[in-house]
Order: sequence, then C-alpha cells, then structure tokens
Amino acid sequence: MVFRKLTSAEIAQMEAQGCSAKDWSEVEVAQDFDARYVRNAAFSGHNKIGAFHREIALPGGLSVHSGIYNATLHNCEVGDDAHLYNIHNYIANYRIGRNTCIENVNAILVDGRTTFGNGVRVSVMNEGGGREIPIFNELSASLAYILTLYRHRPKMIHELERMIDDYAERQASETGYIGDHVRILNCGSIKNVRIGDYAELSGVSRLKNGTVNSNQAAPVRLGSGVKCTDFIIASGVEIGDSTLVGKCFVGQGCIFDKHYSAEESLFFSNCQGMHGEACAIFAGPYSVTHHKSTLLIAGMFSFLNAGSGSNQSNHMYKLGPIHQGIAERGAKTTSDSYLLWPSKVGAFSLVMGRHTHHADTSDLPFSYLIENNSESYLVPGANLRTVGTIRDAQKWPKRDNRKDPHKLDMINFNLLSPYTVQKMWRGREVLNELQALSGENTEVYGYKNCKIRNSSLRHGRELYTIGIQKFLGNSLISRLEKSEWHTLDDIHALLRPDTETGLGDWVDMAGLIAPRSEVTRLADEIEQGRLTLEDIQARFEQMHANYYSYEWTWACEKLEQVWGCRVEEVTLEQLRKTVKEWQEAVVNLDHMVYNDARKEFDLNSQTGFGVDGDREQAEADFEEVRGSFESNSFVKAVLEHIEKKSRLGERMMEKLKIKN
Repeated sequence: MVFRKLTSAEIAQMEAQGCSAKDWSEVEVAQDFDARYVRNAAFSGHNKIGAFHREIALPGGLSVHSGIYNATLHNCEVGDDAHLYNIHNYIANYRIGRNTCIENVNAILVDGRTTFGNGVRVSVMNEGGGREIPIFNELSASLAYILTLYRHRPKMIHELERMIDDYAERQASETGYIGDHVRILNCGSIKNVRIGDYAELSGVSRLKNGTVNSNQAAPVRLGSGVKCTDFIIASGVEIGDSTLVGKCFVGQGCIFDKHYSAEESLFFSNCQGMHGEACAIFAGPYSVTHHKSTLLIAGMFSFLNAGSGSNQSNHMYKLGPIHQGIAERGAKTTSDSYLLWPSKVGAFSLVMGRHTHHADTSDLPFSYLIENNSESYLVPGANLRTVGTIRDAQKWPKRDNRKDPHKLDMINFNLLSPYTVQKMWRGREVLNELQALSGENTEVYGYKNCKIRNSSLRHGRELYTIGIQKFLGNSLISRLEKSEWHTLDDIHALLRPDTETGLGDWVDMAGLIAPRSEVTRLADEIEQGRLTLEDIQARFEQMHANYYSYEWTWACEKLEQVWGCRVEEVTLEQLRKTVKEWQEAVVNLDHMVYNDARKEFDLNSQTGFGVDGDREQAEADFEEVRGSFESNSFVKAVLEHIEKKSRLGERMMEKLKIKN
C-alpha cells in the first residue's frame, strides 16, 4: 500500500476533532484517506493509517463506521476499513489488518524483541525437567513424541532443538501483528502476541507472549476471562469461560472451557478440557476431560476419556515430582480412579479404582485394570467385547474439529492395527508363559504388580486370538479385493508385499501409527543434519499415506507364521481357512458387543424411570426417553455389520473355489 503525508487541512480537521500528535509528519495515510473518521486519537512515533470506507457490523445488529475513535497509537500501521474504538490505554508497535475491529480494550503492545511464544520450553511429563519441549507454530504430535521420549538420542534432540530455535528466531520481531477480519472486543491486556486472520477475542482477560494461529478456514475463538501466557494456539481452537493456560501448546481443533487450568503441557488435535486441571502432560489427539476434580499430571495420553475425579501422583516426597506415566491410546479412567506414577496402562484399557503398585499392562491391551482390596487385578482383553470401545472408535473420526486444510497431526483411527495386534500377539504369549510357569490350576497369577485370575487369563487368551484373527483376515481380504485374480498364481502375485517396510515392531507416535524401522531411519537422518522441519513433517505425512502398504507387509509375515509357509506357497485351503476364521471372529466379537449393548436396556437400567407408576409405566417412560433396544441406531449398525461381513466372507469363500 502506498502512503502519503497528511495535508495541512487534514491536520487541522483532525485537531478540531480532538486528535493530537507529537509530530504530524510521522503520521502517514492512504491515498484516499478521509479525516472525518479519526476522532479523539493521539499519535506518537511512526504511524500509517489506511482508508475507511466501510461500516462494521457489530453483534446485535449495530453498525459503526470504520475508523479510529478514542485511541492512542504508537508506531502502528492500521489497515483499510479497520475500526478502533475506546482503547483505554494504548496500542503500541502493531500492524493491524484490514476489516479488523478492536473495541473497549485496555492495552495492546509489543515491548521489545519477542518470538511470540515460539521457542518457549515446556517441562512436559517430568516436572523436574529433562524433557523440555520447545514449542513453535508448526509443532506436530509426532515430532513432539520424538522430542519427548527419544532422549536416549541426545544428538538428534540437539539437532531438533537447533532447528526449532532457528525457526523461533525467524519469527522474532519488535512489531506485532493482528490479522485481517479480527474481532477484539472488551478485552484486557494483550502483550507480545501475534494474532492471525479471523480470530475472535471477546472478554479476554490477558494474553502475554504467544501466537494465535487463526485463519479464515479455521478461526480461533477466545472468550471471557481467558488468561494465556507463553503459548502457541493452533487453528480452530476455542477457549472460554476463564480458562487459564500457561506454557502450553494447544493443537488444532482443541476446546477448553468452564474454568479449565493447564500449565507446562502439550495438547494436540481435538483435545477437550473442562472444569479440571492439567499439569506437565502430553495430551495426544482426543484426550478429553470434562469433569471437576479431575487432575491429569505428568503423563502421556491419547484418545483418553478421563472420568470425574481421575487423578495421578508424580511425587513420592523424596526427590520431588520426578515420576511419570503413560496411558496408551484409547485408555479410559472411571470416576475417582487413581494411578501412582510410574505406571504404564495398555492401549484401550479401562482403569477403575486406586492403583498404587506401579502396574505395567502395556503388553496386555484392551484390558480392565480393577482395584480389589487394594490390589490391582487385570482382566486381559475384556475391552475387546464392549460396546464402549467400538463406539469410541466410530465416534473419533466424526468428532474431528479441524477445518484447516493444513493439518499438523497425522491421525490413524484404526482400532486394530499392527501396533495393537502386536501387543495382543505378545499378550497371548505372556498369558501362555504365566500358565506354563505357575500351572494350569493356579487360581491367581502375578504379573508386573498386577494379579490375573485363572478364568480371566483363559478368556483373555481367547479374546486375543479372536482379535488377531479378525485383523489378519481384514488385511488378507482387503488385499484380495485390491484387484482381479483368476488363478492361485495370480493370488500369490497379489499377496506379495509391495515393500519390506513394515516388518518388526510398530509404534504409536501420538496418533501416527508407523513401523519402528521408519522412525529409526528418520531419527538417523535428523542426527546427520540432512532434514529441515518441513522435511520431517513431510516424512510423517508419507508414513501416514503409506500405512496400508506397510500394514500388509507386517500382516503378511504374521500370516506366514500362521500358515507355516511363504506367501508364494500358500494353498487355497489355507486361504479359505483364514477367511472362515475371520468370518467367525468378526461375528463372535459383534455378538459380544451386541450382548454388551443389551445391558443398557435391562431392568437395572430402567431404575428411576416411571417414578410415580408401576413397572409398565417405567418401561414406557424408559422407551420414550431411550428408545427400544431393537430400534437403537448402534444396535442396528452391529446387526447390519454382522450381515455385511457374513456375506463378504461367503463371497470370498466362493471366489476361492478356483482350480490350482
């Protein structure tokens, strides 16, 4: 934009309208500037002012003309059709975008050189230090995972920190920025903060040293009483109702509300926090806590549902708050549950009661961890058959709040993957070894500070087998459906993996499920200084895009172990047997889920309905509110799934009736 000096007539008009300047020659304006729309304004330093042609629509139907009214500006640039009104103190060292409205604000300023929150160190997981993560605008969950947990590779960590510090240095400035179409209404102090386009700030109490990465596709909304210090807020975030945020990264699509408090923590895509408190946590995608008295501290979580009063302890009153814990993806904590760190909870497990013996259930996923007489009892595999687990897996993709086309976190929503199935595979081996060591008739087995009843061990082993069969069958049938085939040789060629990548262990990098070999290769290249931050993000995207190719490589090796031969030697009979086992596994699991759902409609569930009548009235009241079991949408979906998979299995069995 081309600016010019004020004319003497314009200066005279502005002074008549209550304006003043230390030096009018330091005030520049747009070519078509109209002095009528600058009133009771004071200027110091160098200022540039755009043209004011449009009216601004305010909530409630009121319209006001763009311009500067009752404000003091120091070293500012104001874009076309901006509206500044009632700035109680001043705005200093800011570029303000087009069509932006700022009303009834205490102060907005940049005080010296700042990086706007980029490069701030967050003491995640360990309050005593040692895992400090430098936050920045483009931080992804997967990169944070490596930075947090790969401290055994100090050279790589040093290289990553160097790259992030360089990025932060490139963001450094003595001038702040407020983007286009921003609304800042009735707010307090905003200091050393960069605010992106289309952000909405209403009643915010204080923002200090941070970046609000709002954009037109995914606006950020900050509400009444919010206080944020040393922060990065990603696109599409909503924070309201006196929430407190200190030294945090808040990822895309997150929602904080109802007096939530968070400090020294990382939150990634679609996390939600209400009422409770977080301290030094790594909250991977979909970590959710909605209840008062819920404290998440010094832990790593993802796809978490924390019940009311859930709590953890990282302080044993010896060397300070230095302990940490991990709840792998999909964990749930019931009301008033408690975990004494260090502990590790397996994927998709339910924690109920108080657990003080440092349990490690990571090799036994989909389990119940239940307190009984101050002891931790483990029920392996029990969560595989519950309606809640399946419902969670279905709802997460539907609740993706991210509207920004540039997504930072790569999220794999699959319930069964090489990551979880390898754990079930190992879990089955663990249970077999326990039984072999202690005997088949042992009543209670001991395992990593937990106890497992004999019946739980046997049922868990059966459930893991069913889960493994379901996954391997899914992978095989998906591969067979990939293209046409007519002979066994065609099948052999089709089943041959596209790549060797995928063999060995897999990891869950806070949402991104990938072969460990790929993560190790990436770490090696980072250490060698061969990659930029953009390259690293591209590699995460590549791993995510190639997931199903890598998955088949892993599944194929497991199938070869089951078959006892190479994929090039598998027979039609073996293929049909695998498909049949898959069909039975899918149907069996669905029937378990169906029966679990039925419990939500039994007589016990009807307690409290029809309070002033008989049983018949209670049933009618219950059905009017909850509906009938048969009409429930989830129940109908389970029945449809059984029918659909049964038909798919039969079709595949028919297709495999070919001549060798």
